[in-house]
Amino acid sequence: MNNLKQVLIAVLLIGLFVAPTAYADKEALKKILAETMPSITVDDISDSEIKGLYEVMVGADVLYVSEDGKYLIQGHMFDLVAKKDLTEGKLAKARAALINGVAKDQMIIFKAPKQKYTITIFTDIDCGYCRKLHSEIDQYLAEGITVQYLFYPRAGKDSESYKKAVSVWCADDRNAALTAAKSSSNPPPVKMCKNPVDKHMALGEALGVRGTPMMVTAKGTIFPGYMPAKRLAAALAQDK
Repeated sequence: MNNLKQVLIAVLLIGLFVAPTAYADKEALKKILAETMPSITVDDISDSEIKGLYEVMVGADVLYVSEDGKYLIQGHMFDLVAKKDLTEGKLAKARAALINGVAKDQMIIFKAPKQKYTITIFTDIDCGYCRKLHSEIDQYLAEGITVQYLFYPRAGKDSESYKKAVSVWCADDRNAALTAAKSSSNPPPVKMCKNPVDKHMALGEALGVRGTPMMVTAKGTIFPGYMPAKRLAAALAQDK
C-alpha cells in the first residue's frame, strides 16, 4: 500500500482527537477508520482468527484493528500450531484480484505455445535483471509459461525509462519493440499515445513493488527478482 508508514503516523496524530467507542460493530468500526484514516479506502472488514480483533482489507494490504477501534496492528498473523502464515493467504488473494482486474489488452503478453502457467511481471526496460530475463523469454515460453508484462520504470514518471516504456507501448508491434528496447542500449523511437503506464505503476505501488523484475503468480504469490525458466516452472508447479 502506498505510503503506509506515513498514513499510520497520521493515524497516531489524528487518533489523539478521535475517541473510540467501547465495542464497535463492523459498520461503526468503518466509520471510526474513516475518521482516523481518511486517506485510506477500507474494502472489507471481517472477523479475524483472534477474538476481539477485526481483519481490515485495504487494497492489497491487511491491517488488524481491535473491536473498540482503539488499536491497530500492521503485520502478519501466524498460527503457531499449524505453522501457517494466516495473513499471506489473504494478501495473495488480494494481489490476484488486482492483477486479474487488468484487461489483457492493457498488458504486453508473450504467450506460450503450450501454456501451463501464467506469470505477471513488473518490468523496467533499463533494469539489468529484467533484460536478462527477457533475453531468455524463449526458455520461459518453452516451459509453458505465458509472460504478462506490466511496466514499472523505477526512476519514476518522466524518466528516460518511463519514456521508453511509453514508446514501446505506442509501437505498431509492442512485443517486437519491447524485445528491441531490452536488447539494445539505443532508446526506441520516441512515440506518444494513450497508454496504461501510469496505471501499471500505480498498481505496482499498491502491490508493494520495490524492485524489478517482480513476478506475481495467478494465485497472487510474489517471486521477487530474476528466476531461471526451469526453476520458475518448478515454483509455479508448487503454487497450486
